[in-house]
Amino acid sequence: MLGAGTASYRVKQGMATVAKSLGVAEHSEQVTLTEITTTTRIGTLFRTEVSELRQHGVNADRIARLDRFRRALPSRMTTADVHSQLDEIERHGAMYSKWLNSSFAGAACAGFAVLNRARLVEVLVVFLAAFIGQWVRRELAHRHFNAFGTVLAAAFTSTSVYVGSLALLGVMGTGIESHASGYISSVLYLLPGFVLITGALDMAKSDYSAGIVRLVHGTTLTVAAAVAVWGVSLISPLDTSMRPLFGVPLWADLAIKAIATMVGVGGFALLFNSPWRMALMAATIGLVNVPRMELIEHGMAVQTATFLACFVLGLLAAVGAKGGRWPVITLQVPAALVQIPGVLAHEALVSLNEARYVDATAGILQVLLTVLAILVGLVVAKYLTDPHWAFEREQ
Repeated sequence: MLGAGTASYRVKQGMATVAKSLGVAEHSEQVTLTEITTTTRIGTLFRTEVSELRQHGVNADRIARLDRFRRALPSRMTTADVHSQLDEIERHGAMYSKWLNSSFAGAACAGFAVLNRARLVEVLVVFLAAFIGQWVRRELAHRHFNAFGTVLAAAFTSTSVYVGSLALLGVMGTGIESHASGYISSVLYLLPGFVLITGALDMAKSDYSAGIVRLVHGTTLTVAAAVAVWGVSLISPLDTSMRPLFGVPLWADLAIKAIATMVGVGGFALLFNSPWRMALMAATIGLVNVPRMELIEHGMAVQTATFLACFVLGLLAAVGAKGGRWPVITLQVPAALVQIPGVLAHEALVSLNEARYVDATAGILQVLLTVLAILVGLVVAKYLTDPHWAFEREQ
């Protein structure tokens, strides 16, 4: 469960359920992003074991299978039964080929680009850049390359492909200049959404050893992507001016936003190895982004609109996951990622590089407030929908 990307508290819940089913009298554990320390007791006998996890990612299908296994455990079973069922789950590898996996990253980023008001040619270039970048990331990850270096290389690849492709089109006479809306969208598949959101949930549970490590790890990966984005933008200046609205009727504008949101959220869900039905559920829930964007365009503060949207998103995810159909986290994360203010973050970096510190500080604070609004909205919804999570109980 830990290697598949779920929150530490859910890992603890799974271990406690198995321990009870095996007849263990007392069980305690300490879970971080990369380590599990556990002690079990039966009578006067006890055993302490430490396990380290060096490679971890996100596998929504495995999270769902393990969660269903946890929920279906009988009151008594043997270790052989546990191993047999876990071996069966282990045999289910990636659901999609490397080509499809990279295509899902391209589709997710293309959806982001439309929401950031990129033009059609830019959207197509974003798809290509994210496709190639995800291919590089996947190949390096499968070779167990360092996580920071993997994100750095993938971000450099995507931004270089984006800038290079538009430069080539410019030479051919298209007159298209690199704009931040498409440029930033090309690397948004690298957002460590699962780590940041599960870290926030662990922090809200007062599990600081797990939550702080997750948040630091997520921030480190974000910095790796930001360094590459910033470096390539120094080579090729970007247009950071605010793009105008599409200039279409209201119904068409809403339709464009809805389709782009569903493509973006669905692409992320499939990138996380979600089954199609799970991805469709996440994409449907993610439509709360459309009224959020409308509220922002009509003058509501970004962080306020984002908090309201993520609060509703959390409630809808709990409804969609009711009865153990899907784990809530596999619906929440893809639906929430589409609300990350990537372009604003890049503008803050540009301002910092140009020594416009007032603008940079304002931009960074706005990004932090928006990210906090996402996390707090999901946490508040979790309090209201999951009493087992909200209330501390003795094991």
